[in-house]
Amino acid sequence: MLRTQKLGEADRIVTLLTRQHGKVRAVAKGVRRTASKFGARLEPFMVADLQLYEGRSLDVITQAESISSYGALITADYSSYTAASAMVETADKLTESEGSLQQYLLLVGALRSLSRHEHGASLTLDSYLLRALSMAGWAPSFQDCSRCGARGPHSAVVVQLGGVVCDTCAPPGSPRLTADTIALLGALLTGDWDYAKQSAEQTKAQATGVVAAYTQWHLERGLRSLEHVSR
Repeated sequence: MLRTQKLGEADRIVTLLTRQHGKVRAVAKGVRRTASKFGARLEPFMVADLQLYEGRSLDVITQAESISSYGALITADYSSYTAASAMVETADKLTESEGSLQQYLLLVGALRSLSRHEHGASLTLDSYLLRALSMAGWAPSFQDCSRCGARGPHSAVVVQLGGVVCDTCAPPGSPRLTADTIALLGALLTGDWDYAKQSAEQTKAQATGVVAAYTQWHLERGLRSLEHVSR
């Protein structure tokens, strides 16, 4: 479940990310009543098996069975909750009706990791954002020059050009990253958690700034949830 919004006195419109049909908006009738049989199965961050009736403009949810209940564990921890909110907002912006199984599996895996506190909320979010953008066609380069392809490593980073750039391609005043920060960004992109977790806090903070800037640049209206993320 990506998000919900109220409809009438007792219904909700639920925005779903599905395995095969991309993003779907459906009505959950009576779900806001205390006696609703759906209850917490249709809350954000939950994974459920749903049966839908296809409507003219919106589908109608007729059955819901929980598969993975991540919601309660995530919302109990503020850092995890704000990170998860940024994740589902990103998935909402990156996916449409054509569907992407890779995006679905990436999001479910990230929410599962958050609920289990496996890697820390901030690292999990940064890794998710880099991977989700890569799957959407905006893969950053943290080794070779993203503009001319010159062999790295390079220290200048320009998010508008796709990552690190060589000295020849770097515009005047381009930010410079430490070698440790560039290595951490590469680890987050590939899922090298052993390296990522042993990085210094200052390195993690610098990497987070790059990931946030890269994400905001590629998503036209940016992410409102990032303003509330606990870092």
